[in-house]
Amino acid sequence: MGASKKAGRASEAARRAQENLYLQRLVNDSELRDNLFSAYESARVAFQRLNNGKGPTKALLEDKKLQRELAAGAAALRSAADALIEPAPSTKRRGGLGRLILLATVGGIAALVLSEGARSKLLDALFGKEEEFDYTSTTAPVSVPASDAVGASAN
Repeated sequence: MGASKKAGRASEAARRAQENLYLQRLVNDSELRDNLFSAYESARVAFQRLNNGKGPTKALLEDKKLQRELAAGAAALRSAADALIEPAPSTKRRGGLGRLILLATVGGIAALVLSEGARSKLLDALFGKEEEFDYTSTTAPVSVPASDAVGASAN
């Protein structure tokens, strides 16, 4: 019975580990792993330098190599923390209805600019068809008597 309890606990721990977003990021993000490894190495080297026989206070204040290792470890931990805080890249589809409406609007404007037939159809739909206009005069042209016309041309 003890073995089955351990197996149940192990499977529960594995399920929780699979659901943990931080562990997923750690498994999938190689830069995060590199930053954590760099921070670990810097901390290990700094700890060795801290235990080299000097007092800890003197080592922290005077040992420039120890200070550089601590600064490098802190920078690596800061980068790792920033990588964990930033959201993972989203695989969400972008666009949808908004992109379709934008594409239709741009296509419609291009069709109106480039096609005279489409422009005239739009104007006819908006303002009605143009009427054909034939001008007919309601007044008769002024007629000049023939005697005046001959005399005027002779002068």
